Amino acid sequence: MTSLFPPLPPETRKTLDYLPGFIDKTFPLPSRFRSGLPKDVAELSRLLTSGRQDRGSSYLGKPPLLSAYLRYFMPWNIYRLCRLFINLPLDLKSGDAINDLGAGPLTLASSLWISRPDLRTVPLEFRCVDRTSAVLDAGKMFFRALAAIDNSMDKSTDKSTNLSAECPWIIKTIKGEIKKNRHSVDIRGKPAALTAAVNVYNELFWDFSPRDTERLENFAEGQARLLSSLTESSILVVEPGIPRSGEFISLLRSSLISLGHIPLSPCTHPNPCPMHGSQLQKTQGKAKWCHFAFDTNEAPAALHKLSAAAGLPKERAVLSFLFTSTEKITQKKPLHKSEEENARIISDPFPVRGEERQNTWGRYGCHKKGLVLVMGSKSEIEKTASGSLKNITFTGETDHKSGALIVYHRHPIL
Repeated sequence: MTSLFPPLPPETRKTLDYLPGFIDKTFPLPSRFRSGLPKDVAELSRLLTSGRQDRGSSYLGKPPLLSAYLRYFMPWNIYRLCRLFINLPLDLKSGDAINDLGAGPLTLASSLWISRPDLRTVPLEFRCVDRTSAVLDAGKMFFRALAAIDNSMDKSTDKSTNLSAECPWIIKTIKGEIKKNRHSVDIRGKPAALTAAVNVYNELFWDFSPRDTERLENFAEGQARLLSSLTESSILVVEPGIPRSGEFISLLRSSLISLGHIPLSPCTHPNPCPMHGSQLQKTQGKAKWCHFAFDTNEAPAALHKLSAAAGLPKERAVLSFLFTSTEKITQKKPLHKSEEENARIISDPFPVRGEERQNTWGRYGCHKKGLVLVMGSKSEIEKTASGSLKNITFTGETDHKSGALIVYHRHPIL
């Protein structure tokens, strides 16, 4: 848990390098449409951000937009998840079930397959829920090719992919969606060992007023109850690294704790989140939030090329996330072993203002005592990776601007 986003292992990076060509082979794009791909990517990006009000509920059912999603958004999402999954304390055993809410083109399953070769021989059942059949069908096709397996289809209501001995995973796709406080379909079977929702919730609260914190809090409480009802152990929620998502993650965390789910990552403690309702959030009207950024140097060159052509270059990837497990699991296997002096870095570096702080830089961090401002020289702070765990010394001072406890870092915990 000390390093949230370690470098990719050689095998994972090699697979990711092949990903753009592999997607093209799985979903051939006629040459007459290829020249318009960057424009389609840019348009889909608009519909996912500033133009949300212009899109329909099944916008990925449109072939140009689905093609753009598969060639741009899916590989970037896979890259983010691969970086996260490498060091995430997943505890999946033979026969476990995984609920994937808002599964899209099976991005979660594909990312696990690519980044966690230790799980490829473990019999797992994935229940992948999405409101658009076309994107689920594309996901099945992609995962089938990725895992290099022969599939057979059963004739039940849920479309199931029964995998051969080469891959003991069972993939079930279910058409349905998450509503404001419920899901629209029944997920049958035993309680899941892991329930995941990746890039789902921002689609549901995007139209909430930024000032309506109570509505967002009620929404988070309802979703916590839903997630808890679907799982017997772990919950993973991943959202874009934007302020509103960070606020939602913090509210969801509080609600899940009240239901007996203990935050394991990125949190180093189960105490109240210092990012919610803190003075820091209100400073000069500028929101600060728990999010993590890492470079994209290991992403495929072809993906960078498409990103640049679409006018959407990515020098770094950003996300907010929460991983929890039930209290009974953490009692048997305690995972919060960090010492009193450790803090998780949760912000970008910035110069610290004030005459007495000349040439001093800082990053905000999360600590069991609350929000901390980790200070040091510019070179020291810039070398501190987002999400890293730092060994700190308290000064006894408090930053008057943010309310954070001022600390200095001694050395990184490797």
